Amino acid sequence: MNTVQKIEHWGDLHHAKWLDILRIVLGAVILVKGIAFVSDTDALKNLFLQNRVYGFSGLMAMALTHIIAFVHLVGGILITLGLVTRFAVVIQIPIVLGAVFFVNISKGFSPLNSELWLSVIVLMLLVLFWVAGSGPYSVDHWMKENKSK
Repeated sequence: MNTVQKIEHWGDLHHAKWLDILRIVLGAVILVKGIAFVSDTDALKNLFLQNRVYGFSGLMAMALTHIIAFVHLVGGILITLGLVTRFAVVIQIPIVLGAVFFVNISKGFSPLNSELWLSVIVLMLLVLFWVAGSGPYSVDHWMKENKSK
């Protein structure tokens, strides 16, 4: 059993039921953020172009905008349902890391910078659910229970 499997096993054994409510809220927040990105793709594209993240051109910024919106939509649904939660969380982490370090941090550590603090909290919760897994109130748990029958 390698280290990742040990961490996953520990997370499965020590998952409190109230964490499932937190997982559902996290998934809903990510889903809503994805919907916001889809409804206003120009705002996200302009954010990339303003910050000159890796010197993106307009085409590259637009492609990245669509990828981020799609990953947030699908990942938010998967996290909310508790379906392949660890995978959904892992694909969200690089996006949220980018939001923290390249986009939101440029506005400063002000208490009024709510986007930065939301991104930091979401990042911490993503790491938590990467370790803890989906929990007893999830599609993953239901599938595992019904597979043995």
